[in-house]
Amino acid sequence: MKIGLCAFPTDYGIAPGALAVAAEERGFESLFFCDHTHIPVSRRTPYPPGGELPRMYLRSLDLFGALTAAAAVTATLRVGSGVCLVVQRDPIVTAKQVATLDLLSGGRFLFGVGAGWNREEMAHHGTDPRTRMRLLGERVRAMRAIWTEDEAEFHGEFVDFDPLWSWPKPRRVPPVLVGGMGPGVEDRILAWGDGWLAQNVTADTIDAFAARLGRLRERAPVPVTLFNASADPAMLARYAELGLERVLLLVPDAGADVVLPHLDRLAPLVA
Repeated sequence: MKIGLCAFPTDYGIAPGALAVAAEERGFESLFFCDHTHIPVSRRTPYPPGGELPRMYLRSLDLFGALTAAAAVTATLRVGSGVCLVVQRDPIVTAKQVATLDLLSGGRFLFGVGAGWNREEMAHHGTDPRTRMRLLGERVRAMRAIWTEDEAEFHGEFVDFDPLWSWPKPRRVPPVLVGGMGPGVEDRILAWGDGWLAQNVTADTIDAFAARLGRLRERAPVPVTLFNASADPAMLARYAELGLERVLLLVPDAGADVVLPHLDRLAPLVA
């Protein structure tokens, strides 16, 4: 089981490049960054964990800028999105961003995708929250066409374009890891994904997660990445028993003076 990191890149925290170098030096397999274009000032959608929305949501850097900075200063570290809010992004532009990042990183990009939870944020992008899951699937399928076809075209309910040319092509089509824990995520994984980007599996929920994973694997073998995993050695052992491909340990949204000692404490887990 591979051990990586996940983080919110912010304007007040450790720089993406510095974090990536530190992660690679300490033997972590991957580094995933979160994605929010903005946060609406007036918001009715509750923060899923409860309480006040942490400031990292308001101060996050651009996802692909941060990932490019991380890839540019590393050689082996996988870089990933956890998750890219595809329902808030133009699929033609996003396909080029993904392909460029994968090409420049030498094929090290892992494309975690999701529909998000902040309904007002979606609405600012013209996305109807009620149809966001169908939109997500269409945009991913449209991007696959752009990555794999010299003259790509797509005609769907939400995405519609005639044959187009778009280069670069990715070094290899990046694995699409479908984020979420909702009731329909398994169907989305099997319909157009390559793996599951699950999240927040704790000691209280791991048995239910194991049962759910078992039912999914009865349908198809699916690689699983776990976002915001526990760093407790006993929990890591449980994750390994479930056959997870990788777990991602959360990095504090803080400066280097806090983050680097934190990574030092986690580093023995990957030794």
